[in-house]
Amino acid sequence: MAKKTKKDIIAQIAKDADISKKAAEAAYSSLVAQVYKGAKAKVGITLPGLGKFIKVRRKARAGRNPATGEKIKIPAKTVVKFKVSKAAQDAVV
Repeated sequence: MAKKTKKDIIAQIAKDADISKKAAEAAYSSLVAQVYKGAKAKVGITLPGLGKFIKVRRKARAGRNPATGEKIKIPAKTVVKFKVSKAAQDAVV
């Protein structure tokens, strides 16, 4: 199966929900905005049947440059983690 683009996903949403592509794009954009906003929250955001987005802080750590083998210091940073729900895991596997 070929990689799906945003345009492909919006077209499929429009077809499945029997709505216009413009309405499907608005719904998709709203969902993405809600996920971004929810992921910033302390408890994250759960999309039932899909998974949970949560913001976590990674500590600074020592690493190694794979090209030269030189030791480097990797600074602390904030990242978004996604944990797949059991329902999504079971549907895919």
